[in-house]
Amino acid sequence: MNSILITGASAGFGLATANLFLERGWRVIAGMRSPRNDLLPASDRLQVVALDVTDPDSIKAAVDQAGPIDVLVNNAGIGWMNAVEGTSGETLRGLFETNTYGPMALMQAVLPQMRGRRSGVIVNVSSSVTLKPLPLLSAYTASKAALNALTEVSALELEPFGIKVRIVLPGRAPATSFGDTARAKIQAQGGFPEPYLPVVKAVMDAWASDSEAEVTQADDVAEAVWQAATDPAAPLRIPAGADAVALAG
Repeated sequence: MNSILITGASAGFGLATANLFLERGWRVIAGMRSPRNDLLPASDRLQVVALDVTDPDSIKAAVDQAGPIDVLVNNAGIGWMNAVEGTSGETLRGLFETNTYGPMALMQAVLPQMRGRRSGVIVNVSSSVTLKPLPLLSAYTASKAALNALTEVSALELEPFGIKVRIVLPGRAPATSFGDTARAKIQAQGGFPEPYLPVVKAVMDAWASDSEAEVTQADDVAEAVWQAATDPAAPLRIPAGADAVALAG
């Protein structure tokens, strides 16, 4: 039976991905920073583990509990929206700790077993904001662009060992809690710098007027991860959601 470890599986893309793989007969190890057993259907193929991707001890414990892992999905991530001047060094470091360093640490933790079997798939969930520059997303985009580069180079390094590495690029997903969480963090840290308020207003107005624009659903991302995990011919970069597909051309 194939097994998959998914980080950030308590909500949004991660939860949808865990559900999809359970439905399709896989053994699912659902990594959650605050583990809950009531979010996914009860199954003898489901294992919920405590996993904080910024904590090396937590990563080691989760991988040890998981046993053999055929597919790793680095989905856990945090959002941020502000100008460069409105982004503290602490916030920037936090973004990279979760969005870039965390995935790399998970890769390092599972690669020895994958190399030993000469098989495995690693799927890094990035963002379609890396396909087109957007205002107020400089720091977040930087953390995801770094993840893209990490994925692309590691794909070359790992090909001789039979290990595939893929990037899933979701679009904007207003139905998830991702944006609300980012906005709450912005308010907690003092909001936007006053000189940039006209820029913020222009961005918000554009989103409000684009109410019928195509967006990404969590199930779109789950299906993209499924493609990355199960299709040997899957491309390195897989856009997820109608808006992401349009951006990718």
